[in-house]
Amino acid sequence: MRKTTRIVVALFFLLTSWAAFAGPLNINAADATRIAQVMDGVGQAKAEAIVAYRETHGHFKRIEDLAMVKGIGKKTVEKNRARLTVGRSGK
Repeated sequence: MRKTTRIVVALFFLLTSWAAFAGPLNINAADATRIAQVMDGVGQAKAEAIVAYRETHGHFKRIEDLAMVKGIGKKTVEKNRARLTVGRSGK
């Protein structure tokens, strides 16, 4: 039983660490759940606000444009800059 638990825990950490290195998150394509998972300081409600803003105003042209979303400040944008991209397709 202990061996099985260790294997499950190891697989969990392997899979979650893989997601962290999968590349930057496309804020023009990602859903709210994925945004909340990747962005530091952004929970589900703020992630949903990002998606709603994008749906209303169109794609973000620059990462800095995230600061136009209510509840997302410049500090949050800067803290997450390396994790994000504004590419048009893919996640």
